[in-house]
Amino acid sequence: MTTPELLDCIEIETGPQPECAVIWLHGLGADGNDFAPIVPQLDLAGLPNVRFIFPHATIQPVTINGGMAMRSWYDIVGPDLARREDEAGIRVSEQHVRALLAREQERGIDSRRIVLAGFSQGCAMTLHTGLRYEQPLAGLVALSGYLPLASVIEAQRHTANHATPIFMAHGTMDPVVPLERAQASHTALATLGHNVDWRTYPMPHSVCPQEIADIAAFLRKVLA
Repeated sequence: MTTPELLDCIEIETGPQPECAVIWLHGLGADGNDFAPIVPQLDLAGLPNVRFIFPHATIQPVTINGGMAMRSWYDIVGPDLARREDEAGIRVSEQHVRALLAREQERGIDSRRIVLAGFSQGCAMTLHTGLRYEQPLAGLVALSGYLPLASVIEAQRHTANHATPIFMAHGTMDPVVPLERAQASHTALATLGHNVDWRTYPMPHSVCPQEIADIAAFLRKVLA
């Protein structure tokens, strides 16, 4: 597959000449601005300088939203996220994420110093791409989402990221991605032997202060 053009991104660096990178994928209908404000809330004192990359997904029609065009990593046909998954769209966005990972390595950051993170659809793309990636990553942050194409992950995952730490979190009152779907994804990953730190928080489809603190602790651990 031809390498796609790089997505437009917001970049925030905690200092000059970053040695680490966090690529953070937004959810359906949002864009890179959605999580950029989280950077000052993360207590990363003591870590090497980090480059945060917040890409904007492409604009495309989304079936579940009446075909309205919006930023989306892939199409969603209906509320049952496990049925009629847009495999083609997921794999196109995988190439976009891979291009961002490659650019950070071209800029001198080792793959072992890169964290891939995402919320909702971005969470799905984080798990989909990170577990298939052929070079070891520092960690995966999977927020309020699920594992897409779960039936083929065992066959398609790459050994390079079998032991990569995964921070996976979900709201107990999430009306968008049911907690049960996320729990099933966690169970599937744990059954395959992946290193998953599973957390739940009393919140809807969002983030909360305690979760942000726990994400910061995870980043300090995997990027130290």
